[in-house]
Amino acid sequence: MTKKIGFFIGSLRKDSYNKKVAETFADLLPEGYEPVFIKIDDLPFYNEDIETPEQTPAEWTRFREEVKDLDGVIFVTPEYNRSVPAVLKNALDVGSRPYGQSVWDKKPGLVVTASPGGVGGFGANHHLRQSLVFLNVPTLQQPEAYIGNITNLLDEDGNIIQGTVDFFRTILDAYLDFAEKLNA
Repeated sequence: MTKKIGFFIGSLRKDSYNKKVAETFADLLPEGYEPVFIKIDDLPFYNEDIETPEQTPAEWTRFREEVKDLDGVIFVTPEYNRSVPAVLKNALDVGSRPYGQSVWDKKPGLVVTASPGGVGGFGANHHLRQSLVFLNVPTLQQPEAYIGNITNLLDEDGNIIQGTVDFFRTILDAYLDFAEKLNA
């Protein structure tokens, strides 16, 4: 049976480096896995006042149903002000509600951060991990995935260079092994 791995990209830019990283990881998935890119840019900000049968936004319902069907989750995000972008935090919040019905519970997670800067999104990576602990998303600890100086890791056609792709494969293999053990 094919396992669905959800990708959540924290950058909304059309030509986002993080989108390119996520697409590269998706391309590396072996047979038996299906990448699913989950749309998060249309989610209204979470507001408990509209969490009623009459008012719940259709986008929230769609999102929650898509996430429920996933066997694992991969977050690929830049760092904004030492944290995660609001669009990604909002997706976490929307998926965690209504209280007691979180769609995140026990889904194996991977956090990858990429940045043109040298630190590689370290702050966002760790801040996201804090939220994932509360949401009961067991997250791969090693190898860590901080992709710094991403602009130096692209070839002349804008593709991620082979050495970096090999590193991504190491991370993905460790994640899939981790997820298989959790789901056994």
